[in-house]
Amino acid sequence: MNLKENQQIGLSVLSALLLISIFPSLDLEFLAWIAFIPLFFSIKDSRPIRAFWLGYLSGVVAFSGILYWIIFAVTHYGKLPGVIGFLIWPVAVITLSALVAFLALFSGAFTFLTSWLYLRLKLPFIITAPFLWVALECIRSFFLTGFPWASLGYSQYLNLPLIQIAEFTGVYGPSFVIILVNAALYQFINGWLSLPRRVYLIEVAVAGSCLLLTFSFGSWRLQELDAPLLLSPHLRVGLIQGNIEQDHKWDEQFREETINIYQSLTREAARAGVDLIIWPETAAPFYFQTNQRYRPRILNTAKQIEAYLLFGSPGYQYQGRKPRYFNSAFLISPQGELRGRYDKIHLVPFGEYVPLKRFLPFINRWVEGIGNFSSGKEETILALPQAKFGVLICYEIIFPALVRKFVKKGADFLVTITNDAWFGRTSAPYQHLSMVTFRAVENRTGIARAANTGITAFIEPTGKISRATSIFTRGWLGGEVKLKVKRTFYTQFGDLFAWLCGLVSATFIGIAFFQKRKL
Repeated sequence: MNLKENQQIGLSVLSALLLISIFPSLDLEFLAWIAFIPLFFSIKDSRPIRAFWLGYLSGVVAFSGILYWIIFAVTHYGKLPGVIGFLIWPVAVITLSALVAFLALFSGAFTFLTSWLYLRLKLPFIITAPFLWVALECIRSFFLTGFPWASLGYSQYLNLPLIQIAEFTGVYGPSFVIILVNAALYQFINGWLSLPRRVYLIEVAVAGSCLLLTFSFGSWRLQELDAPLLLSPHLRVGLIQGNIEQDHKWDEQFREETINIYQSLTREAARAGVDLIIWPETAAPFYFQTNQRYRPRILNTAKQIEAYLLFGSPGYQYQGRKPRYFNSAFLISPQGELRGRYDKIHLVPFGEYVPLKRFLPFINRWVEGIGNFSSGKEETILALPQAKFGVLICYEIIFPALVRKFVKKGADFLVTITNDAWFGRTSAPYQHLSMVTFRAVENRTGIARAANTGITAFIEPTGKISRATSIFTRGWLGGEVKLKVKRTFYTQFGDLFAWLCGLVSATFIGIAFFQKRKL
């Protein structure tokens, strides 16, 4: 069955629409198991270059639908000087388009290589596609600072049995299984439609067995963890969601109101009995280190509640005579003493710093509250009497390689503080939270997440979101953070599975290239 050009395009776009639907906030994650079948049909009779453009088109549509919230962030909180302010909408569209155009290259590379390997080596998609997809997702996680947002496995964050393999494979394990099942179903349907018919029962059996083993392991692992998690030490934590409007956050006129809100909510949470209170990212929108008006008040707040207080605030330190600025988190003891500080390591490009600023000076002030932040250099472990913990600030939590370093250095639990007010009432806050669940499974540790406008949540070591707030509400959330069960394979060895998939992919490509040169 040879497809016409418009049919190929239609199938490519259909896959993209299915991919959009599997991520938050639509959360139709069951469609992930068939989402790639239309795309595979669109490229099955195509030359590799044609396959690339079909994959690229699918990537453009999918990432545009998943990342549409970038338009909201830039148009609502971006700014351009003077009379060119009206250009903010074109700037927003260009920003999204540039990112989508880049990310779609990985989709295009996937379909190109899948098609090319089939033509060169006659390897069916079920053999090559899962390895290629994982290898490309892994590259996307670090190439040009990395942007692993919406990796395929994240679509299954509510599917607890499936994601338990992440303690060995990271998010790439679920991605691999999803592509494997899609390729097997495609192979089966394609064989059934072909003349003469061919029934690919072996391929379907292999994919089905892999899926069954993954679910069986996950179900067994969840049951096995019940008792250890029930008996494991825990920490009583209060998470504060100030719900401070982004327009007001950096306005000095609202600074007094902001601190009053956080102090009031903190006292309420403390009355429930807590060991640690957590405020969100930059909850103190001033330089805490030297601010003579609010620094004593924050120190005194920790004394009053007789608990540790962790909060976000800009920080700085001098390098010679030149100050360097950081997006920081500070820990205050119940005695009102500074007990530790963490400086954010992985900054947001074009948000917290401008890459190649010398050549792009006009970008520097597009976003309110942006500073010329420097990157922290150390995965600082902060200590309480009961346990040690690591802090991930906003964007950092989506980078599993960074997160595991904190656990490997001795963190018993993790904290992530964020300000998702930039995203408004879009799907971005839900997408952001979905990625946090995998960090819990990968390292088998509890996570406390404090977000300015939500979603504030507690995540168990199984990846279950045990308690969560709504977005754009003010209040506090009390709960228990479970300490890590034990060091996992992923904590110890990181993305070994993804690198093995890369090695297998490189082997396929090398054999195909050598064969081509030989011919």
